[in-house]
Amino acid sequence: MNTQATQILLPGPVDPTGLQVIHRELPAPADGEAMIAVEASGVSFAEQQMRRAKYYDQPPFPFVPGYDLVGTVTAIGPGVDPALLGRRVAALTKIGGWSSHIVLAAADLVTVPDGLDPTAAETFVVNGITAWQMLHRIAKVRAGQTILVHGANGGVGSTLVQLARHAGIRVIGTASAQHAEAVAALGAEAIDYRGDVVAQVRALAPGGVDAVFDHVGGPGIVDSFRLLASHGTLVSYGTASTKDDPGNSRLPVLALVGRLIWWNLLPNKRNAHFFNIWAGQRNRTRFRAEIAADLGAVFALAAAGSLRAQVAARIPLTEAARAMELAESGTVTGKVVLVPGNPLPH
Repeated sequence: MNTQATQILLPGPVDPTGLQVIHRELPAPADGEAMIAVEASGVSFAEQQMRRAKYYDQPPFPFVPGYDLVGTVTAIGPGVDPALLGRRVAALTKIGGWSSHIVLAAADLVTVPDGLDPTAAETFVVNGITAWQMLHRIAKVRAGQTILVHGANGGVGSTLVQLARHAGIRVIGTASAQHAEAVAALGAEAIDYRGDVVAQVRALAPGGVDAVFDHVGGPGIVDSFRLLASHGTLVSYGTASTKDDPGNSRLPVLALVGRLIWWNLLPNKRNAHFFNIWAGQRNRTRFRAEIAADLGAVFALAAAGSLRAQVAARIPLTEAARAMELAESGTVTGKVVLVPGNPLPH
């Protein structure tokens, strides 16, 4: 039986007000698939880039945005474990999440612990996987070390701060002055990104920091690298500073990656990496296993109360334009979450 889905369509490079509410029929799940009634889908920086046609791996227009989601399995196709029916799950989707219902491969679903609010859980999907993998798989930061997190009030940044503090790592976090208190409440030493970041970091960590997590890119990436202590690691995971620049969306990323590769070739006793959450897809089995393990670890910490969800706002799916405007305003801490309808009981 088909299911009527409400979706948000991005028709082309438009202002947030150009997002369209559409309705379409979804077929029943096929072999290995599951139907999910979406309870929460986030507004990430990726969607902000996509609406400008500036995302590195830009999907062709028109399409339904939505990088990740949390929802409840309402139907399954042949070959899917019946125990999945009625379970709350999370998924990393890249596109398609801004919908009331979606059909996905069951193998891509990660179970959400009972008692974890779906909106709270949603804030930890792409943000949690990104933060966990950068901290523990790429930089491999240890207890007692010091890191610098740019944009510590953002979705990934606030999650990074909390994961690091839970692991016994000292955190210096950049944010605007209006978000300093919120960043400090997460356990970081807040500094104003509008000031002299290098001087502020040097005052707190004269010998440099053990890792820098930088989503900004642009000229400031040089300062991020220079702030590293010997054997420190720079993890770059975006080019936010170029989001409004005209021209090819891939060029800023390629230029950044080229610079990181060059730095790694120099005998400077420092490391530089560009993090791409989709990089491991060539080995789909391992990719899925790592996503499940890392997101599962983040969910476990959240369920235990060791992580606090940073929900900037809950906004109805049909008001996606307002949600996008708020997410892009720079006035919020955490993540703006779209809520398609009433959460299913659990």
